[in-house]
Amino acid sequence: MSVASHRLLGFAFANADLLLEIAADGAIAFAIGASEALSGSRETALVGRAWRDFIDGRDRAMVQALLDGLSDGKRGGPLVVTLAGNGAIERAAAMSVFRLPGNDGAISCTFSRAAPNTNHGLHDKAGLEAVTAALFETGKATGLDLELAFIEMGGLTSLRKVLGPAAAKDMELRLAGALRAQSHGGGAAADLGGDRYALVRHHGESGEALAQRLMRLLAVDPAHGVKAMAKTLSLKGDASPGQLLRAIRYSLDNFIKDGLDAAAPASLNEAVSRSVRRTLVEVGALGQAVADRNFRLVYQPVVDLKKSCAVHHHEVLVRFGDNASPFPMIRMAEELDLIEPLDIAVIDRTIAKLVQDPTLRLAANISGRTITSPAFVEAVRTMLADNPKAQGRLLLELTESAAIEDLALADRHLQALRAEGILICLDDFGAGAASLAYLQQLSLDIVKIDGRYIRELQHGGRESTFIRHLVTMCGELGVRTLAEMVETPQAEEAVRRAGVDYAQGWLYGAPTEVASTTAGLANANVKPAARRVGSVDSWG
Repeated sequence: MSVASHRLLGFAFANADLLLEIAADGAIAFAIGASEALSGSRETALVGRAWRDFIDGRDRAMVQALLDGLSDGKRGGPLVVTLAGNGAIERAAAMSVFRLPGNDGAISCTFSRAAPNTNHGLHDKAGLEAVTAALFETGKATGLDLELAFIEMGGLTSLRKVLGPAAAKDMELRLAGALRAQSHGGGAAADLGGDRYALVRHHGESGEALAQRLMRLLAVDPAHGVKAMAKTLSLKGDASPGQLLRAIRYSLDNFIKDGLDAAAPASLNEAVSRSVRRTLVEVGALGQAVADRNFRLVYQPVVDLKKSCAVHHHEVLVRFGDNASPFPMIRMAEELDLIEPLDIAVIDRTIAKLVQDPTLRLAANISGRTITSPAFVEAVRTMLADNPKAQGRLLLELTESAAIEDLALADRHLQALRAEGILICLDDFGAGAASLAYLQQLSLDIVKIDGRYIRELQHGGRESTFIRHLVTMCGELGVRTLAEMVETPQAEEAVRRAGVDYAQGWLYGAPTEVASTTAGLANANVKPAARRVGSVDSWG
């Protein structure tokens, strides 16, 4: 080996624990690094051995495909491989390879310590869904550009019938190895049945190039009529984990059912939208209500305490069917990841009401899950652009019924909505553990104080101290305050003394289907709706 080659190898080794050079005949020709610590064998003991003896038998087909697919000057990997050994501890490493041009076909291999793969073959559909969701989160954190590849190997079923058992088994091993070698880390490929496969990999060559590569690695006689086809779906996007899993499941189901003949989604966002539409159909009454806008809106006045209790705006509350609390349906929507289309549907109806009545200002509720969706922000912008008469009169109340996972992203979206003239209100401050973090990190116009504090405020004590300090803090931040569940004149007087800006409750009016621009004392015989302490059912 030349000095130049050694230097190049040393450079490659700089970020690895062990470096091997594999000669064209498959023998290890050179070894340097922490071999004993990594593999349990000294460097001198490795030289002259076949590389296959260095790799655990379960991963040899994958490594063979990695080496076979390498052309001069190209790199491959990293793949997580299990190293051969007789010890009780399973040793694994991330293996990367590079074929040096003009080096007699030798391949340089670097190995770095890694956690072992739990799977040494192809996943089933459920396994791939779980792996894809985990890699998606890793990709968002590290900047990995990943895609999901759908692969159809036409003719394999017929070929299996022609080949004998031994030859068929050998072909299956080569195919599994080839698929794993193309997947991220060697552990993100799946057999979906019916000669259909899928894998997660780094974004790169086209689906057609991937199909051609797999055919070369499979090394099947062209006379057998086997043909590979592949399409890819980028995993770049701001989907939530729940949205991603639903979108991947939708895409895999369609591929399993119809193969590549089905119209594949062009992007992750499109896959999310399609999966939502399918889910709307599958979940019955709730899905039908969202899809068909089959719900009613009622309106409860919010008054300005600094302006003789004149109506400032109305909160929009949604009703499904009868007048029972919508909270169970809202919770179901969040659990099924349908809360975003529901929020969009409610805002759509709210904007239509604003266009119909130019004297109103209306506040619609949005979930903490919804606010992190770029598609939601774009939908609201589009609705306002299409209905300019509604601009400047829409408020959004951000609820804590679902935690906000990415506050920085949520704040960027809130700022974009505020730039459209929308006021942002944080609902039920004090009901959730994250309230103070929300106030600190989100761009807000109004904070609505949870009703349990208001009910006790008139009695003085700790609630009174809390409210006074909250009002002072909000004032210093340029944020106004709103007291909910104001049900008696005594409660109103207490929130006035505390310096609260706005009030809402049965004292000023119950939720009704007509949004009145005047408010007065509620009927003393009307009993306020019961509400569990600490519950968050702000949709009504």
